[in-house]
Amino acid sequence: MSDHGHEHDAGHEHGSGGHAGHSHGVTADADGRWLGIALTLITAFMAVEVVVGVIASSLALISDAAHMLTDAASIVLALIAMRLAARPARGGFTYGLKRAEILSAQANGLTLLLLGAWLAYEAIRRLIDPPEVEGGLMLGTALVGIVVNVVTAWCISRANRTSLNVEGAYQHILNDLFAFIGTAIAALIIVLTGFTRADPIATLVVVALMFRAGYGLIRESGRIFLEAAPTDIDPDALGDKLVAQPTVVEVHDLHVWQITSGQTALSAHVLVEAGGDCHAVRRHLEKLLQHDYGITHTTLQAEHAPENVLQVALPGEHADDTAHCEDPHGPVHRDEPHEH
Repeated sequence: MSDHGHEHDAGHEHGSGGHAGHSHGVTADADGRWLGIALTLITAFMAVEVVVGVIASSLALISDAAHMLTDAASIVLALIAMRLAARPARGGFTYGLKRAEILSAQANGLTLLLLGAWLAYEAIRRLIDPPEVEGGLMLGTALVGIVVNVVTAWCISRANRTSLNVEGAYQHILNDLFAFIGTAIAALIIVLTGFTRADPIATLVVVALMFRAGYGLIRESGRIFLEAAPTDIDPDALGDKLVAQPTVVEVHDLHVWQITSGQTALSAHVLVEAGGDCHAVRRHLEKLLQHDYGITHTTLQAEHAPENVLQVALPGEHADDTAHCEDPHGPVHRDEPHEH
């Protein structure tokens, strides 16, 4: 007996309780306010820093200003993505535009990598032929930049960082904070010793941090676009746990993916032994998934197992896995030793 008829209603009934304390991505009003404050601080200081960087002939300051430009762009993207993600699902976009934030996160990661490559080139050029640098002016600006970035990072940390979108903006700001710390140290060295190559060396240290953060954002957003399971969930272990529940004979076509950051979905075909209550099994599995894995978006098709699945196989043999589904996806989970 198929469970589809009651699945929709039960899913809403179950989901209303399961979603009560569950955060999906970002809350546009609250997070938008904090991101707006951060954007104002960054834009104002960036304008000042460009002027001072040119006067002081400091690549570290100019690179910090360029990085702050990407900070501002990342926050603007985050704000736009929030508005898009908050739109209700309609037409062909059955999930709405929730993945707009993942596009934003990928853009943030890519800008970090591209900017880092340009700064690395400029830093190496200055290592070979170092210009004169105004260390005192550079130091004062860097110290102010540290304060601005600490306040900005605090503002963004008040937003919902479970969103990969907000996390992308936060990583930009955090890298900029490290950049200003490196710039301040380099400026102090220049003031005390006159070693002007400290300026491009500090830039290269920041470039390494930018590459690390950029790669991390692209990797995580790429996993979501490829509909991979969340890193904290092992689909094979999850399937084994489901099939170990009472009266469950087999679980196949098991898929676990993220709609967007912080919003995991699961679908599976569950075969129940003859005489078992398909509806009760489905409700039990939904509660298990919510309690143990935090998954509240579930689509479980539960029905009685056909005879070819229930038949007893000889040791080392299995019933025909393809008899029930014409095109099964992924491993078949049974409560017996099996390969993953």
